[in-house]
Order: sequence, then C-alpha cells, then structure tokens
Amino acid sequence: MDLSVLVLNLAKGMLVSFEIFILTLLFSLPLGLIVAFARMSDNKIIRNITRIYISIMRGTPLMLQLMVVYYGPYYLFEIPLPKGYRFFAVIIAFVLNYAAYFAEIYRGGIESIEVGQYEAAKVLGYTETQTFMKIILPQVIKRILPAITNEVITLIKDTSLAFTISVAEMFTAARAISAAQSSLMPFLVAGIFYYVFNFIVAFAMEWIESKLAYYK
Repeated sequence: MDLSVLVLNLAKGMLVSFEIFILTLLFSLPLGLIVAFARMSDNKIIRNITRIYISIMRGTPLMLQLMVVYYGPYYLFEIPLPKGYRFFAVIIAFVLNYAAYFAEIYRGGIESIEVGQYEAAKVLGYTETQTFMKIILPQVIKRILPAITNEVITLIKDTSLAFTISVAEMFTAARAISAAQSSLMPFLVAGIFYYVFNFIVAFAMEWIESKLAYYK
C-alpha cells in the first residue's frame, strides 16, 4: 500500500481516537469532581457507595468494562442494541473509568488545602461556594495538574482499547491493514501518530501549568 494512502486511512482512524479522547475528557473531568465530593460526603451511605464505585472502576480492566457496557444490556436485560451503540458504549465505559481516577486526584488536591484557608475565607465573609470557586479550586487545579496530565496521556493510549468491541479507531485500522498487507509499517505509522498526539497534549498541559505558576 502506498504510504500516502496508508497515512490517510490511519488519519481517519485517528479522528475516531480523537473523538473518544475529547468526549471522555469533556464528561469525565466534571463527573470526577462530583464523584470526589460524594467520596468526601458526610453521608456514610453516599461515601461508601462512591468508594465501591471507585474501587470497581480502578480494580478491573478497562477492556472488561467496555465489554460489560456493550454486551450487558442485551445479556442482562435482553435489550436490543441500537445501531451505533458501539461508539456510545466506548464513551460510557471510558467516562465512568476515568471519572473514578480523576475523582481520587481531585480528592487528594482538595484535602491537601490547609484548613486555615477555609477559616480565613469564612472570617472575610465568603460563602462556601465562593470559598471553593475563588480560593480553593485554583490552588487545587495547580496542585493536581501533573497527575491530571499523566492520566490524559494514558487516555490517549487507552483509546486503542476501543478495538475490543470493534470500534474502528486508529489501532483497529492499523491492525486490519497490517494483516491484509503482511507488514509492520501500519503499526509504525500508528506509533508515530500516537507519539505526536501525546507530544502535543503534553506540550499544551505544560503551557497551562506555566500559566498557573503564579499560584505558587
């Protein structure tokens, strides 16, 4: 296969990988914050349910979670799988998985803030919401950014797991072309795509971190 054709075919798969990446971050980052609040809740029931959820998501393979989300509705409830559900199943599984990881990162950042800052904000007349949004959250973001960056980079590579339920992202395309052509070239080109994607994201995250340096 001509190299330009190979790159074009893999680029189409890369677009799917990019969609998985963006949608996962779009939903898992805010969901992770909600889960973190639930994990720190004074309500014992909510706290324990959240703890179990995080334990399951972090303690089982993402590949297994993908299969459960995709095949579960049919085998457990005999619900017919609608057309296009494969992609939605990937997003659901990825969001639930990464929200659990982000929740623990958020929780660590929030709990690292000194109690005195909450007390000072209260003395100054700030409400709890104002205290969190204007004082706590900016510091938390600065502290957790390296850990978030690590998870984001891992997410880029994890998009290849979508092949588990036959979603045609870049790794799936590279594997199919490689099998048809009996060549390793598709995997090498795919590796370059992944590396460039990771490099761009890492550069962007470092730029954001530098912009938040004034919170030191």
